Amino acid sequence: MPQPLPSVLRSTRVASIRSADITKDNTVPNVQTSKDYDRIETAIRYIVDNSLDQPELSGVAAAVGLSDFHFQRLFTRWVGVSPKKFLQYLTLQHAKNSLAHSANVLDAAFDSGLSGPGRLHDLFVTLESVSPGEYKSKGEGLTFRYATHPTRYGDCLLVETTRGLTGLSFIGNGGLEAALTEQRAGWENGTWIADPSVGKDVVAQTLSGEHRLSSGSPLSLFLRGSAYQVRVWEALLKIPLGSTATYATMSERAGFGRQAARAFGNACGANRIGILIPCHRVIRDTGVISGYRWGIERKHAVLAFEAAQNDRQRQAAG
Repeated sequence: MPQPLPSVLRSTRVASIRSADITKDNTVPNVQTSKDYDRIETAIRYIVDNSLDQPELSGVAAAVGLSDFHFQRLFTRWVGVSPKKFLQYLTLQHAKNSLAHSANVLDAAFDSGLSGPGRLHDLFVTLESVSPGEYKSKGEGLTFRYATHPTRYGDCLLVETTRGLTGLSFIGNGGLEAALTEQRAGWENGTWIADPSVGKDVVAQTLSGEHRLSSGSPLSLFLRGSAYQVRVWEALLKIPLGSTATYATMSERAGFGRQAARAFGNACGANRIGILIPCHRVIRDTGVISGYRWGIERKHAVLAFEAAQNDRQRQAAG
């Protein structure tokens, strides 16, 4: 079993997000992109709910209130592949195949201690977890600045301190206040200030493709979590783009044993920094997509988008 974290402030530097993780279409997410996501989510919900009937393109288009032609344009704008191809990424069989094909890639990622073979320029992430005193004080003396921005996966809330980004979540039906309440939990004694400049670079660099961060420009994450949770989040950073793993597999690779899969899943669910800490890449051993803090449809969308990007990159390289 891994040794517990020391009681002092802990900081590690992990090569987590490869340049391949960053989109290449040079389109900065904007209000239209965010609105596109709303329809993508509706389409995904319809497809998953009717998967046994293998819905036709026309049926999915009708479900989101679009003609076949406009539905085709929506997908091309959002993901860069045809709707037919994109829908294939949403099938249970694709999820099962992804698990099987990811096994060797994950072996290499854990053996190297980085983000796997074949990477180009790494985007390094500096992880720093709170000290016991800071955990107990619930953010007293810290200032949290936050803002909302449209992204490829819908509007998101970003929260940062001088120590780094501490939250990236998506705004659901509860609106901004519900998202803020979720991010404030455990930091109630801090000072919270709205600041529209917060997170613009993060969105551009990780959710749009406008920029790429080099290995000399680390992205700092400031984490509130137990020693166990932080180790789980570190393990998640080793799952490469386009790959998936099961909770049991990841628990075993992280040194906790397959029998701790449920606890590993709970720690994934406690992650407050979506996408950057890729808890969305962990699924059930049956291939079923479940258990995402920001909605099952969004988890489907992120995985399908990443699969499409991965395929496009392989084709370009091949």
